[in-house]
Amino acid sequence: MTEFNQPISGNDLARFSGPNTFMRLPQADSLEGLDVAILGVPMDIGTSWRSGTRFGPKEIRAESAMIRPYNMATGAAPFDSLQMADIGDLAINTFSLSDSLRIIQESYAAILDTGVIPVAMGGDHSITLPILRAIAQKHGPVALVHVDAHADVNDEMFGERETHGTVFRRAYEEGLLVADKVYQIGIRGSGYAATDFTEAQGWGFQQFPAWELYHRSLSGMGGEIRRDIGSRPVYVTYDIDSLDPAFAPGTGTPEIGGLTTPQAMELIRELKGLNIVGCDLVEVSPPYDTSGNTALTAANLLYELLCVLPGVTAR
Repeated sequence: MTEFNQPISGNDLARFSGPNTFMRLPQADSLEGLDVAILGVPMDIGTSWRSGTRFGPKEIRAESAMIRPYNMATGAAPFDSLQMADIGDLAINTFSLSDSLRIIQESYAAILDTGVIPVAMGGDHSITLPILRAIAQKHGPVALVHVDAHADVNDEMFGERETHGTVFRRAYEEGLLVADKVYQIGIRGSGYAATDFTEAQGWGFQQFPAWELYHRSLSGMGGEIRRDIGSRPVYVTYDIDSLDPAFAPGTGTPEIGGLTTPQAMELIRELKGLNIVGCDLVEVSPPYDTSGNTALTAANLLYELLCVLPGVTAR
């Protein structure tokens, strides 16, 4: 057994088991035999505004209990095709962001070494940087589908270079991404300067602001993304604040004018056929939505992500 704040190894997962699991899936104490590992990263020390995302994984699991295994809209039956289990939460260091980022990266490296596809519940968006570092170590630079209200390309926040708002600048600088295969969808809101979005466009990032998507179906967007990305490994990161606060108020940095839940489902379903090597859903902050609706929405979007993973077939 490893120490509390050390990265996991392939057969050392029992200590991460929680009292409930995502969609009542098996609670695994080993990665052996798994195709997909669902895990929580209960962290909010990378946030710049409202905290509380450390409770996201727990609430998402609780609200996932009523989701059934068969997708009536798409015919996908993910649990018929792939072996999946909930491996619990990573034991991050609540008092140190830098140490937590190290733990996430090293833990992910251990998971990826087994060939398992990791699916994470956040946690704030800073968790995606160490995940991408481990993903790039395994697969090389990857394409990215990033659904979010914010581009998260700040150089620093309050003097810090690793936060939930600097993730994709660091990832670009470190060569973790294929820059012209990065899709940022749903970005919006006020900014610090006119260049908040345009600088990343100069790197090659392709951006689809929310105001260009108003009153539109997103069911045709996937064809362009699939043609552009092709067979490259792709990581999908889904920030719940991409949705309008009317649909998902329980998040740390809400922005009005966001995507609707039907648009969110359309978009995820359009990703079927991509070579997805991992994904996450982040920034669910249960204290700001005591109804549980934000976590319920997040749980359903995670299920939709499971339905488009490589190898999932329809009944």
